[in-house]
Amino acid sequence: MKKNNKWPKLLILSAAVSAVTMSAYVQADQYSDAAKKWVSNEFQTSTLTEAQQLEELKWFAEAAKPYRGMTINVASETIATHEYESQVLAKAFTELTGITIVHDLMQEGDVVEKLQTQMQSDRNIYDAYINDSDLIGTHFRYGKVVPISDMMEGDGKDVTLPTLDLKDFIGLDFTTGPDGKLYQLPDQQFANLYWFRADWFERADLKKQFKDIYGYELGVPVNWSAYEDIAEFFSVHVKEIDGERVYGHMDYGKKDPSLGWRFTDAWFSMAGAGDKGLPNGLPVDEWGIRVDGCKPVGSSVSRGGATNGPAAVYATTKYVDWLREYAPPEAQGMTFSEAGPVPAQGAIAQQIFWYTAFTASMTSEGLPVVNEDGTPKWRMAPSPKGPYWEEGMKLGYQDTGSWTFMKSTPKERRLAAWLYAQFTVSKTVSLKKTLVGLTPIRESDIFSDAMTEAAPKLGGLVEFYRSPARTQWTPTGTNVPDYPKLAQLWWQHIAEAASGEKTPQQALDGLAAAQDKVMHRLERADVQGECGPKLNPEIDPQEWLSQPGAPKAKLANEKPQGETVAYKDLLKSWKDAAVK
Repeated sequence: MKKNNKWPKLLILSAAVSAVTMSAYVQADQYSDAAKKWVSNEFQTSTLTEAQQLEELKWFAEAAKPYRGMTINVASETIATHEYESQVLAKAFTELTGITIVHDLMQEGDVVEKLQTQMQSDRNIYDAYINDSDLIGTHFRYGKVVPISDMMEGDGKDVTLPTLDLKDFIGLDFTTGPDGKLYQLPDQQFANLYWFRADWFERADLKKQFKDIYGYELGVPVNWSAYEDIAEFFSVHVKEIDGERVYGHMDYGKKDPSLGWRFTDAWFSMAGAGDKGLPNGLPVDEWGIRVDGCKPVGSSVSRGGATNGPAAVYATTKYVDWLREYAPPEAQGMTFSEAGPVPAQGAIAQQIFWYTAFTASMTSEGLPVVNEDGTPKWRMAPSPKGPYWEEGMKLGYQDTGSWTFMKSTPKERRLAAWLYAQFTVSKTVSLKKTLVGLTPIRESDIFSDAMTEAAPKLGGLVEFYRSPARTQWTPTGTNVPDYPKLAQLWWQHIAEAASGEKTPQQALDGLAAAQDKVMHRLERADVQGECGPKLNPEIDPQEWLSQPGAPKAKLANEKPQGETVAYKDLLKSWKDAAVK
């Protein structure tokens, strides 16, 4: 008689099903417990309620199911915001989703190099990058990047956060191509602004001395003439405060890639070299590159560009003169990273071009520029305008580090990385990240109660980002057809002017010619499609200089009367404009 094995098999199958079900419950509890832990501890400060945060994190846990157990690699430059992501948010995401994140930090140049290598080789090096939106012109022309908008509507639709709320991001204009597609998702933003010692500017004795010499009030400079007068005042006339040598200007001049950033990060736009238009001048941008439609047609004045035009020469001349005459002697041999901490050491009166990413490091207890109650002795304000600047132009640079995804990344890895990218900018974590790195990306965070509370210790950062003025600070735009190739030309040629090896005109003539040469190579290679370069023929530069707009003819008077404004009046004008 045969034994009936039916029931034992059913029992075994039932036990197996129960084990799978139990495992699912355990996992659900695991991710739910992780969400509660992170929300109640690290992410308490948010524009969302705790219930909304938990719901958002629950979505991430569910969406991540197909990718659990994967290890994803992402890269970004080393700034405080990305350090927080690498050390805190990557760990939180792993606990919340089961996807392991390796978030590598490196110098900005190394990020661009890795990205460029992946573009050229079509070999996956990183599953996602946080790279500057300065590459937007590169990304939309080469077709190597998966546009965010395409991914959200296509293969990433099911893993796109319902509460991502793109309209809340303040930098989408910077990451959108001429074709209307969103190519990158902003992760952090910071501007270059004017920085000054408010405590010194309010001293009655210094105010009287300045007015006696220059005939107008010591205050926030509105134009470059006033900035130059203030630089001379502190470096030449004041010289010492409380027994310490002081300087009216700070910059850096070493032949180094970071010297190029000093200029490509909109130095010419501050002087007024480009055309009107936001986020970037059209047809000529702040690099001096002219476009016809979407085609770059030249950067030399002889081709209709402005890289070596009178306004750019003026801006470069002022850079060289101010560095030599009004900055500490050692500044000539410094790089960006070496010069950055100098204002916090207490001997600098003002800096025309200062990145707000340094704000966190300028508020540390015990610094010479911080009061005992933690409030700063310094303030930030809009940078002054050069004599070629016209209403309707951009006024300065805003860095927008943005999530970028390559077509060479395997689909599953790209979508898992997309989940992590969205987590780092989600409303659950974005406000806390903003308070740590002070690089805001969301309107809701900027106008939050937490930012209002932090404002007195941030020297004007919150007021700036709440003001309409912020729209005049923008990254490099779409006129630049290949950022990695063109950006490396700048520091080599600017260094010739900084060292005195060449005059500013000679250095910029070389830079303009070098840019045109690279664009000519791109034109011959025909690798950028219908928006690739197509250079104008060279003609007499005077024909272009005699026409309206950029390139602009040399002004008879490049130093008009200096003009300043009281800081309190500036803040009031921002507030009044914001109310309107």
